[in-house]
Amino acid sequence: MPRPSGTDQKTPVRVLVVDDEPQIVRALVINLKARRYEVDAAPDGTTALELAATRHPDVVVLDLGLPDMDGVEVIKGLRGWTRVPILVLSARQTSDEKVEALDAGADDYVTKPFGMDELLARLRAAVRRAEPVGQHEAEVVVRTDTFGIDLAAKKVNRGGRDVRLTPTEWHLLEVLVRNTGRLVSQKQLLQEVWGPAYGTETNYLRVYMAQLRRKLEADPSHPRHFITEPGMGYRFEP
Repeated sequence: MPRPSGTDQKTPVRVLVVDDEPQIVRALVINLKARRYEVDAAPDGTTALELAATRHPDVVVLDLGLPDMDGVEVIKGLRGWTRVPILVLSARQTSDEKVEALDAGADDYVTKPFGMDELLARLRAAVRRAEPVGQHEAEVVVRTDTFGIDLAAKKVNRGGRDVRLTPTEWHLLEVLVRNTGRLVSQKQLLQEVWGPAYGTETNYLRVYMAQLRRKLEADPSHPRHFITEPGMGYRFEP
């Protein structure tokens, strides 16, 4: 059964908070523990990577401006071995910096200063996206000429090898595959994958569709399976 995410938890969700600002860490720890999360905190990237390896968090809240290394390097370090959801929390506001973090493997981006309710809602959404497919859902196995998808097992195989996808990539892939051959609008994708508060952040879709194509298409610049309908949405063709 899926793990609860934030309230009335039987198996508490473990959060790793990575930030060098004590007041932000204190506010996050108080609010998360009040909602029955288990919380670890790291003031720098080195400690964060060590805690992630030993404590196995269910979600990471990561500031990009760390004293010993850039947060993007922490994302890359985590993505080398884990698909744990990563929620970036940063004062950096430019589109290029956000895309860089998302492209490195982050799952969402919250800009400082932030509202605690919004942050907690996005954290819950990140945890939900990482939950395994329920046993009640029908198994879906799709094969193309270059790769195979097993949605129930959350596996993609290409050329005899498993392809590692982030939780957000998995969720986007699942929505498209469950609507095989049908156009899925940008708004629908954003709301199903990122949550009901989203609807206009089309740059998220461009980043993640590019990542899926890079990992799965034989020729990412001329995709056969992940089709863009300009200004409308995306479609998966096996």
